[in-house]
Amino acid sequence: MKLIIPITAMAVLLACNKAAIQPIVQTPPTTVVVQEPKERKLVWSDEFDKEGLPDPVKWGYDVGGNGWGNNELQYYTKDRKENAHIEKGNLIIEAHKESYQGRNYTSARLLTQKTATWRYGRMEVRAKLPSGLGTWPAIWMLGENISTAGWPLCGEIDIMEHVGYEEGVVHGTLHTDAYNHGKGTQKEGKTTVATATSAFHVYAIDWTNNQIDFYVDDQKYYSMNAQTTGGTQQQWPFTQPFFMILNVAVGGNWGGLKGVDETIWPRRMEVDYVRVYQ
Repeated sequence: MKLIIPITAMAVLLACNKAAIQPIVQTPPTTVVVQEPKERKLVWSDEFDKEGLPDPVKWGYDVGGNGWGNNELQYYTKDRKENAHIEKGNLIIEAHKESYQGRNYTSARLLTQKTATWRYGRMEVRAKLPSGLGTWPAIWMLGENISTAGWPLCGEIDIMEHVGYEEGVVHGTLHTDAYNHGKGTQKEGKTTVATATSAFHVYAIDWTNNQIDFYVDDQKYYSMNAQTTGGTQQQWPFTQPFFMILNVAVGGNWGGLKGVDETIWPRRMEVDYVRVYQ
């Protein structure tokens, strides 16, 4: 018996068979390009390679002996090598016990207020801190609008503070109009650095528009953000340019809280470098 298939049905069958044997064409998977974080570049530094006084192109001085709002005992001098000079590749800021301009101690407070300011980035300072009761070294920053806004509305970032009566502890702190030591509301972290006064360590912050992280030797020990504090100028003034300050104070409300040993002077902070990456 013959099987008779109409031509139209045959055409459909052939078409179906042809479709069945078509090779499967696979669409290649979509390639996802992962953007690596933009590598920060060194935008400012002082390696302290040239002997003598600090580079005036990079550093200015705060001068005076008015207690600096903290009842400090020193008179800050300018262009005086006894208090600030470069020696063997390090900046030396040295406090002396001596009678000077009505004060019994001298020291130096260097700053970049009129030479360089930065908004955001990574600030690194490699330093060895002074030891002894009554020493109060600091590596810190103030908002460039301090002359108009005043403190604490301008904001303050303490990259590193150390007091001699807690030799193995360093502090990282933020001060604002809403949160500051005058009110006892400052935002502060601290960590143990057992060799802070006998070895160099890298003190750093990583600063973005809404967060500041604090580090010692690349180990983060504290972090604060605008979500926690609130984002107003009174709460988070850290969206504007800031300048750098390096100093060694003597005594004061915090540094002298447990007295000042008058037999230990001079005492110095040694700074290997200051670097700013953005």
